[in-house]
Amino acid sequence: MRITKFGHACVRIQGDGGGVVVLDPGSFSEAEALDGADAVLITHEHADHVHPDHLRTCDAPIWTIAAVERMLRAEAPDVAERVTVVRPGDRLDVAGTAVEVVGEKHAVIHPDYDRFDNSGYLLESGGSSVYHPGDALTAPPRAVDVLLAPVSAPWLKVSEAVDFVREVGAPTSLGIHDRVYSEIGVTMVARHMENLLPPGQAFELRDPGSDL
Repeated sequence: MRITKFGHACVRIQGDGGGVVVLDPGSFSEAEALDGADAVLITHEHADHVHPDHLRTCDAPIWTIAAVERMLRAEAPDVAERVTVVRPGDRLDVAGTAVEVVGEKHAVIHPDYDRFDNSGYLLESGGSSVYHPGDALTAPPRAVDVLLAPVSAPWLKVSEAVDFVREVGAPTSLGIHDRVYSEIGVTMVARHMENLLPPGQAFELRDPGSDL
């Protein structure tokens, strides 16, 4: 399994069979993440996770939750035609990669806001697994090899980020959702991870376009 980090929350995953799945190609990420994509997974409706103009650069089928399908049907009906709606607990074959849909709600931004829907995705191929939670701190239902760990957001404190990485317990966690902070801020999070994670857990940062 090849894992390539793109801007913010966008990650490109190539399974052992060669199929390419792109997760959350939003407005803070690069459109080229979708070059040659065989499938797209979207966790929720916020613009930093789904950007219709990016989705128009390819013709790959899209799997996402009902809230995103409704948004695309209203704002980009041409894109909505390619959407398959998923629900928590669904198990899918997406471009030759096994995918499980995990969780139902976005993390709390503020108690006065209504909760948004959000589902993460657990992908498995060739005996390896990777989990993208979207904008939530919902742990996967079983152990994973790689956690795509949010590091900066209006809904996230560094202590929560560290505790989520600890809870999931993946041998490797790759920082995502990182464009809310400056480079200095993201580096500070990485230092806290280095100081606070137990032995056997590594935290990594990658520049957009680079592989884990």
